[in-house]
Amino acid sequence: MQNHYDVVIVGSGLGGLVSAIILAKEGYSVCVLEKNQQFGGNLQTFTRNKTIFDTGVHYLGGLSEGQNLFKYFNYLGIAHDLNLKKMDELAYDRITFGNDPQWYPHAQSYAKFEEELIKKFPTESEAIMAYSKKMKETCSKFPLYSLQKGSPYDLSVFQESTWEVVNALTQNKKLQAVLMGSNYLYAGLKSTPFYVHALSVNSYIESSYRCINGGSQITKLLIRKLKRLGGVALKHQEVVKMDLKDDKISKVSCLNGTEFTANWVISNIEPQTTLNMFGESPLKKPYINRIKNIKKTVAAFSLYIVFKPDTFKYFNHNIYHFKTPEKVWTSQDYDIQNWPESYMVSLGVKKNMDDYAENMTIMSYMRYEEVLPWAHTFHTVKYKNKRGQTYEEFKAEKTEQILLELEKQFPAIRSCILETYTSTPLSYRDYIGSLGGSMYGFLKDAEKPMQAILSPKTKIDNLLFTGQSLNMHGILGVTIGAVLTCSEILGKAYLVDAINEANQTQEIT
Repeated sequence: MQNHYDVVIVGSGLGGLVSAIILAKEGYSVCVLEKNQQFGGNLQTFTRNKTIFDTGVHYLGGLSEGQNLFKYFNYLGIAHDLNLKKMDELAYDRITFGNDPQWYPHAQSYAKFEEELIKKFPTESEAIMAYSKKMKETCSKFPLYSLQKGSPYDLSVFQESTWEVVNALTQNKKLQAVLMGSNYLYAGLKSTPFYVHALSVNSYIESSYRCINGGSQITKLLIRKLKRLGGVALKHQEVVKMDLKDDKISKVSCLNGTEFTANWVISNIEPQTTLNMFGESPLKKPYINRIKNIKKTVAAFSLYIVFKPDTFKYFNHNIYHFKTPEKVWTSQDYDIQNWPESYMVSLGVKKNMDDYAENMTIMSYMRYEEVLPWAHTFHTVKYKNKRGQTYEEFKAEKTEQILLELEKQFPAIRSCILETYTSTPLSYRDYIGSLGGSMYGFLKDAEKPMQAILSPKTKIDNLLFTGQSLNMHGILGVTIGAVLTCSEILGKAYLVDAINEANQTQEIT
């Protein structure tokens, strides 16, 4: 069996689906190939005890009407169909520290953000307002972030690290930690470029929402839109090989024997994995080695708690907790005996819910080396390769360590628990396809600013990259990355105009 399309997209994560819709809207025949039984990559959800958990999307930013993600989603035709709950406007995120009984808010809108933090740090008003100004200035240097034309990025901001910027703003160590306290959004380190922080956090300050019944609704809306445009999305199609002829991909082959041909191939899977699909690669070794040697962000361990009915009160914010302010910068380098040194807490939300939460997700950094004893195993819904008793004991031990830390914030939480479930870096590796279970793909480093920036255009004439390893991760970052990818086919100025015109037409209507 062989099928031909204008564009074949490998992987149905957000970048692949957004690329598919953009090109289908322009009249291209498009086919998305997904190896798993669920579309969506990090947008996937799963159900335990009849309650829905998110795999990776715990909240969204920039989705109020007129804001950047709203405009992109409006162009894609899904903005008005999303089922969302707006988070606490005065504290959508709370930053907490083990040695401090207070919590510190991140509020929605820069005016409220400044106002609420100044209440906690009354002598630091100048620094807090300077932080807001720096955030907005940094974001303005990336035209596509605000749907403007111009170079995709301003090279002048790439060498500023988060540590350099925040240390120049204030010498108050606790305020520094609070400003950087949501760095789980990008697995931040002192060396992380400040633009990564700004582009990740800015949209949440503008507006923050939880997805009712999980982020998979985004996938379902995108798939529905794609099919209405004549596009095709196929599950259980694991691409294992790409054949080359005259410096172009001539054929894409799947594990089940199905073959596809296309004028363009867009890879929404890890670039390293993509390169492994060629036999004798025509690519030059420096290019291959550069991609293969880019460092990845840290992995994660997640604990999923199902609550007994009417036992744990819902709160409309996330919690980012660190044992000390310094751990904001260093908790990825934890001592295994003292793990976890930090964690993020997020509650699920469903339609017509009452005052009580159904579930909680707790995420903490975990290095891939901790699960190396079981790295030879592979386990998904389709492939039931059990990892063994020692792996179950490992997860039980980690669960207990997290619960001990949680009890310091929620002393009665154990009495509320009906059941717990876990995921490790191996789970993310197997279900999402991220190498080493990496949370956000390539690691950005201000000391080597261009090393982890990958162009969507490859050295193979008809192969393009998209996804979180391209430029930026996250819902907004990956959406913008898909626009960059499709611009290689359609032209960037044309595509930016099309997106803006779609939003202007809606306003007039």
